[in-house]
Amino acid sequence: MTDHDVAQDPDERRLSTREAADRLGVKPETVYAYVSRGQLSSRREPGGRGSTFDAREVDALARRGGRREPSGAGSELAVRTGITLIDRDHCYFRGVDTSELAAHHSYEEVAEWLWTGEMRRGIRFTAPHDALTAARRAVDALPAHTGPMDRLQVAVIAAAAADPLRFDLSERAVLDTARTLIPTLVAALPRRATGRPPAQAGAEEAGAEEAGAEEAGAGEVGAGQAAAELGAGGRRAAELGAAEKPAPELGAEDGPLAPRLWSRLTSEPADPPSLRVLDAALVLLIDHDLAASTLAVRVAASARAHPYAIVSAGFGALDGALHGAASGLAHRMLLEVLDRGSAAAVVADHLRAGRRVPGLGHPLYPGEDPRARALFALLEDVPRARRALQAARDVITTTARHKEWHANVDLALAVLTVATGMPAEAGETIFAVARTAGWIAHALEEYDEPPLRMRPSGQYSGPRPPQPLP
Repeated sequence: MTDHDVAQDPDERRLSTREAADRLGVKPETVYAYVSRGQLSSRREPGGRGSTFDAREVDALARRGGRREPSGAGSELAVRTGITLIDRDHCYFRGVDTSELAAHHSYEEVAEWLWTGEMRRGIRFTAPHDALTAARRAVDALPAHTGPMDRLQVAVIAAAAADPLRFDLSERAVLDTARTLIPTLVAALPRRATGRPPAQAGAEEAGAEEAGAEEAGAGEVGAGQAAAELGAGGRRAAELGAAEKPAPELGAEDGPLAPRLWSRLTSEPADPPSLRVLDAALVLLIDHDLAASTLAVRVAASARAHPYAIVSAGFGALDGALHGAASGLAHRMLLEVLDRGSAAAVVADHLRAGRRVPGLGHPLYPGEDPRARALFALLEDVPRARRALQAARDVITTTARHKEWHANVDLALAVLTVATGMPAEAGETIFAVARTAGWIAHALEEYDEPPLRMRPSGQYSGPRPPQPLP
């Protein structure tokens, strides 16, 4: 478009405060509230008496539901971001389809690219000795029954305490912190003891009668796997498989992140196809627009909290039953389907109790969650995932008879965790580690915004003053 075209475009003209308020159906003072929250940008023209607003930006806010007071019930907080776009059953990182990123690049490569715009092939993140020592000591002091989310929250606080430069919010310092914090969190988690976990043992015993059929098809699966590894994902599969050797202790774990995380999630041996699924899951879960945990992160970053603190804020929100823990519910459901041999009975029990069926439906996707679609495709190449994958399909088929519910990423994660002997909380751990990279990306964006802008106004509903002294 030429400069002449811009000048002639009526939507390019600036609106006065009154005109913007009329388009939004709100009071003029509410327009400035939108500005303070980052939902609108304003500009004061030279010699002008008031601020002006971009007409297209105002109209976009109106389409998103801006025609209501932001302090009222059901108000929407919109934050401009260049990280994630969710559109028409697709998810994009900086305009690139996340499924394509997961198919061609490792978690570390995508994280680095998301932070810096540079795709660095083969980049590895390494935990520094001091931070890892502090994190491991703190985690080891926790009770034996402590879950992984509690361990991660303690680890990030301990790592922060070991870093006297954590308050440096320059981009270079934040990136250095990000590259070391993620591997520190993984290495601080205890390795899983060797031997078959009970959940996996039960699933294998329940499917013993299918062992012969699976062995008969092993040659076909192996051939398909070999062909797949010669394709776009071959480089990643080879790297991940080569890194399967036990890593040296403290601070020397410098291979790909997925194998390091694998040993913290299960005692089952890793194989290239399974590691590809785990690494792809890490990529796909890096970010997902302004989820609750990401909003918590941006609020903390708006107050200029350091990177460790913003990750702590994300962990706090992620720990809710309606956010990070959702994959654990799907995991338990699949185990029950395998145990009872019927998805119909399990689904009926959930619906009878007034519960949603875990792993189905997502408010941002009318159709299938694209992250689930990508993981299911990779799980096809994992022979040990066959029964769990069939159980998930049975759940989808059973519910589809009555309501069009599509699989979401929690169900795909559950297939991976059930098939590989991981505990129910493993999906949440994968989610937390993966999302840390996205939180750092959002913090970097927020550090470039005016400080303390994430300050919504409360709608007071208490007794009107003056009231007598209690």
